[in-house]
Amino acid sequence: MLNRLALPAAVAVLSCVLVACGGSSSSTAAVDTPPTSPTASASSAGTVSCDYPASPLAATRKVDPPPATPDVHGKVAVTMTTSIGDLHATLDADKTPCTVSSFVSLAKQGYFDKTTCHRLTVAPSTIFVLQCGDPSGTGTGGPGYTIPDELSGNETYGAGTLAMANTGKPDTGGSQFFIVYRDTPLPASYTVFGQVDAAGVQAVRKMAAQGTDNAFGDGDGHPKVPVTIDGVTVG
Repeated sequence: MLNRLALPAAVAVLSCVLVACGGSSSSTAAVDTPPTSPTASASSAGTVSCDYPASPLAATRKVDPPPATPDVHGKVAVTMTTSIGDLHATLDADKTPCTVSSFVSLAKQGYFDKTTCHRLTVAPSTIFVLQCGDPSGTGTGGPGYTIPDELSGNETYGAGTLAMANTGKPDTGGSQFFIVYRDTPLPASYTVFGQVDAAGVQAVRKMAAQGTDNAFGDGDGHPKVPVTIDGVTVG
């Protein structure tokens, strides 16, 4: 389902980085015109309703989908306990209710426990991200459902940004996410749902300074310093 991230033609060398790759037929096409509003619907009373359709690919780990009506609101604190230290983040459930509801649901069900971050991009790439969230560690895994995009069209990807990977097509997010550790030029095609604090960004930068195995191209591959998520706690 998720590969790495689909990037524009100008950075096609990294076309698998922010996409979630779904095997040999997975798309790595550029995504130049993102939707300008989320596909989640809102009732006249202002209640958000999220649709989580089944993914064509089976779940990497069996989990229940999130509730159709998000049960998290406002700013949500999470801690990713990892092999490079605790990464503290704040999620924005008001701006991206469907995405945050899914992330919190997966975290509480232990979906991210004992998973590896399978992709890192470093110089000479101009993309600086660590991608995680696939229990299979291959870049092809997901939770068995997809998440609607929640985009304004004005997304930017500065250091600390926490955003969803996708397959290069609309509404194809799942469980894979990426942490931006240096300002990164990307099209506004990836749902930004949170921010990692400065200490967490520094921990990722320190790990990234050791480089990658270049498995996917120059500066693009598996981290030389393995990164394992032991668990994600909410609150």
